[in-house]
Amino acid sequence: MEMLDFLKYPFLASLIIAGIHAYLGVHVVERGVIFVDLALAQIAALGATIGILVGMDPHGSGSYWISLGFTFVGAGIFAVARTRRAHIPQEAFIGIAYAVASAAAILVMSKAMGETEHLKDMLVGNILAVSKGEVLKTAALYAVIGLFHYIYRRNFLLISTDPKAAEAKGLSIRFWDFLFYVSFGFVVTRSVAIAGVLMVFCYLIVPSVGAMLFTDRIGPRLAIGWTMGTLVSALGCLLSVQLDTPTGATIVVTFGGVLLLMFFLHLIVHHRRDARKLAGAASAHREI
Repeated sequence: MEMLDFLKYPFLASLIIAGIHAYLGVHVVERGVIFVDLALAQIAALGATIGILVGMDPHGSGSYWISLGFTFVGAGIFAVARTRRAHIPQEAFIGIAYAVASAAAILVMSKAMGETEHLKDMLVGNILAVSKGEVLKTAALYAVIGLFHYIYRRNFLLISTDPKAAEAKGLSIRFWDFLFYVSFGFVVTRSVAIAGVLMVFCYLIVPSVGAMLFTDRIGPRLAIGWTMGTLVSALGCLLSVQLDTPTGATIVVTFGGVLLLMFFLHLIVHHRRDARKLAGAASAHREI
């Protein structure tokens, strides 16, 4: 019982992360920018690393705002990198940004050796250490981001699924892309600090991919993604107690196991002769 009480806030944090990331994952998969969260997370980590180098508290507000500032720069770069007639895939720019930000962080870390443990926590996360206050702050932040996306959901979804129709409607792709990546940056910066890169990536991508094995419609995909995120969070926390293993790593492996089961179920359901063929993500059908 004491262990379950200990895992209460990590479990709640997992549910909150699952809620916002399952939704954002739909956009990320539709846009075909699968590794954008890793790139933005690394850019945010670079900003925090520089903050530590100049003497800021790793857990203070100053370091956090520097991270957000760097994230906004990354958001601007990714928004500009997406053009209608681009002959270079946007994912290439995302990969380059991740590599450069990672290398720059290593260079900065070499000058701040006294804070290596804080830097490690910042990069890999420690969800077991999350407090009630952090859970409440994270819930409030994600509620604001969620409300913002709900208000402008039609614009965001149209740009993600059919950018040509969005342009024909008169929407500025770069402007709305910038707003998307800025809001995404707020979420990723907060999530990575709590859960680490691997967990955040799984919460973002795996529920969306799992849902796409069974439906093309956005509503059902969100429902399946949220259900999967909730069940995996509960199962991962339970297994970590029973097996005495790290909670974050256990949740990540549980995501992989559940997705594998969903894939086998997909083969049974959607590979019959009378099965309806799924369209897949919009990014899979765009001209190269």
